[in-house]
Parts: sequence; structure tokens; C-alpha cells
Amino acid sequence: MSGQPWTVTVDGLLLTVRLTPKGGRDAIDGIETLSDGRAVLKARVRALPEDGEANAALVKLIAKTAGVSASRVTVQSGHTARLKVLKLEGDGTVLATVIQTHLSESIRP
Repeated sequence: MSGQPWTVTVDGLLLTVRLTPKGGRDAIDGIETLSDGRAVLKARVRALPEDGEANAALVKLIAKTAGVSASRVTVQSGHTARLKVLKLEGDGTVLATVIQTHLSESIRP
């Protein structure tokens, strides 16, 4: 694993996600390194990739994981692509720690 899929900013956290819609369940499946070396958070949602439903489900999933309200999570880029950048508002260091803790606790090798 080369790095983390997030960047701490002055007002929050930028999170790079590879989303799989129609994934059977809403879940975070860990961190993956893309062929270009970028780290992404793998996520899946049950929602279809229509009318923004998958993006809305992703926002809810990330907000729940990070312990923030969904209104503090927005899709910054990649609205119609698998790779998305999400902005989480708040203390970026705390948000990164919460997500890292979730990954450590819920994903076992």
C-alpha cells in the first residue's frame, strides 16, 4: 500500500474513492493502489448509478463512517465516474484518524 487515499486540508479532508454501484451492500472494502500509484478507498453501494443515487448513497456511507452529518460531505469531482473526490468538512486530522480506525477495525486480512 503506497500512501493513504486522503489529504488533510485547512478545513477538512479530501478523500479519493473508487465507487462500485450495484455492489450488493453499502460498505467500505479497504484501500487499493491504482496502476498509476494513487491510493483510493474502495467503496460499494446498493444504489444504481442513476440520477445521483449512487453518489447520495456514497455520501451517506462516508458520513456515517467518519461520524459526521451527510451535509458535511460533498462530491468535489467525478460525479459520473467511478473515481471520485469527496470533501469532508471538519478537522481533517481527526477525520483521517476516524476513517483509519474504521478500516483497521472492520477489514481483516
